[in-house]
Amino acid sequence: MSASAAPEPSSKPSSPCTKVCVLDARTGLCQGCGRTRDEIALWGSLSEAQRLAIMATLEARLRAAYLPPEGTRA
Repeated sequence: MSASAAPEPSSKPSSPCTKVCVLDARTGLCQGCGRTRDEIALWGSLSEAQRLAIMATLEARLRAAYLPPEGTRA
């Protein structure tokens, strides 16, 4: 084998975890990353494509869950 072989993909899955693991009873979302309990539980068994697809939705999901609607801010 050549030493210039393509690098191996990282064995550590992509994760949005911010180490603020608090599940909100009202929204069902982790307040740190925005994932649901089921997504967190399944995370290690998901494909990288599935993880990336979920991660692409998290910012909007957290914004919708925790920011007041437009026009209601004081």
